[in-house]
Amino acid sequence: MAEKIALVTGSSSGIGLLTAVELARAGFRVVASMRDLGRGQRLEEAAANAGVGARLDMRRLDVTEFDGIGEFIAQLERDYGRLDVLVNNAGFATAGFAEDLLLPELRQQFETNFYGTVAVTKAVLPIMRRQHSGHIIMVSSIGGRVSAPVLGAYDSSKFALEGWSESLRIEIRALGVQVVLVEPGSFQTDIWERNVHIGSFTMDARSPNHERSLRFAEVVKKVRKADPRPVAELIARVAQNPHPRLRYRVGFDAHLQFWMHALVPWKIYEKIVVKATKIG
Repeated sequence: MAEKIALVTGSSSGIGLLTAVELARAGFRVVASMRDLGRGQRLEEAAANAGVGARLDMRRLDVTEFDGIGEFIAQLERDYGRLDVLVNNAGFATAGFAEDLLLPELRQQFETNFYGTVAVTKAVLPIMRRQHSGHIIMVSSIGGRVSAPVLGAYDSSKFALEGWSESLRIEIRALGVQVVLVEPGSFQTDIWERNVHIGSFTMDARSPNHERSLRFAEVVKKVRKADPRPVAELIARVAQNPHPRLRYRVGFDAHLQFWMHALVPWKIYEKIVVKATKIG
């Protein structure tokens, strides 16, 4: 049986890094892509500690450099002859009140989280169509189902991803290709630290939302963020499941937010959110 090949985008840290290691543990040859190969040391060390370093192939890919994505995927196919799993993980979060965020900042958020994912997915579809098999796993967020204040840019990019993925799943079902959305809650990853972008005007004292932004930032710092390893373990299981569901929520807070949003009347729900985030 041919060795199964997986591509993980945004694998230099966080969920992407852990997913690359978990897929390698599961027997996949993993092409671990990242914007900056200089940040690959953490992945190399994690893979070596897990005894799977030989199963990793680190390559540079910036999902917003759209003109280069086709050649990247073509080279991957030339090297391995197939692609069984795509994990679309590359992304970052932009924080800021909608009133303060600049349009270029919102555009940049979508360029990576939505258009970058779409571009990579479209590039791999011809391979999976020829194989009549494959898994495309979208690392979304509970924010793609339930939006939070100050994270509207990030959440809306994930809302877009969720809608596009629903449509795509139905379109390519007959091809034998599976599309899955993984929706994590708050986990301790670089998306809340190194990979968080604060809108340029958000923390400016001239912003009409300056004090509210400071209060919200303090709330975020105190939010308990869980070990992200269960997310990576879930993705590895989904990659090996021949008939996965469309959606997998992961994390206590993800389930809590989803069901509160679904069951609590909106007037009550928004009061709870305003109080919890201290933006009132």
